[in-house]
Amino acid sequence: MSEGHAPRAVLVTGGGSGLGEAIARRFAAEEPTARIAILDANGEGAQRVASDLGARCVAGSVTDEAAVDAALDDFGPPDVTVCAAGIVRFGPLLDLDANAWREVLDVNLTGTFIVARAAAGRLVAAGRPGSIVALTSINGRAPGLHAGAYGPSKAGLGLLVRQMAQEWAPHGIRVNAVAPGLIDGGMSAPIYADAKIRAAREARVPLGRLGTAADVADAVYWLASANAGYITGQELVVDGGVTDSVMATLPRPAVVDGVGQSGQSGRSGQD
Repeated sequence: MSEGHAPRAVLVTGGGSGLGEAIARRFAAEEPTARIAILDANGEGAQRVASDLGARCVAGSVTDEAAVDAALDDFGPPDVTVCAAGIVRFGPLLDLDANAWREVLDVNLTGTFIVARAAAGRLVAAGRPGSIVALTSINGRAPGLHAGAYGPSKAGLGLLVRQMAQEWAPHGIRVNAVAPGLIDGGMSAPIYADAKIRAAREARVPLGRLGTAADVADAVYWLASANAGYITGQELVVDGGVTDSVMATLPRPAVVDGVGQSGQSGRSGQD
């Protein structure tokens, strides 16, 4: 259900493909009367999704302040802003050049700031509440090998979400994040084309399966709904439990020093 009775205006960045597309389609399915705008550097993808949904297409990068401002001047203050645009440049840090590093930070961190600030500024000027949801990642909570600037950009975004939430709460603007885990979709889809990698990763997920774009869209939609109306500054991890699974999967004998795991040995507990 939408917040209030009037149709909501929903802006989705990165909505021309992957997780952003799934999120845009979820809003359209749940709220057929919603006004939806798709902002994506991939103009062809944005146009395809916008045509399917009867949405507005905006071809442009989230790093282009002028393009973002023009889009929102035309669209109006968005009741919901979903910052799903993101890129990754894989490779060892020793081989990563500074331009590739900056490109990822510009899109994932700075681009989200540009869009969120533009949306919040218009909501404040109009005296309206709103909801902003950004996509972070479990890579922002634990380091991932050969992921370049992706993890640092998402870690920084997680803190930015909390800062925006505090500064904009007095205006009735909620800011939250969804941190996807091992998702068979979006930028991660090519990883799972390798059957061995897919099986190895899936085996590490406590819930026993990889996540889907729909799982992420469900979480984003809920955070943007009235059901989450008292939630702000939070990062909802959608990972099937994999982030916290390391200690649970470490081998350990059933008996240590003659004492069962549930017994008392008098020694300080050590893992």
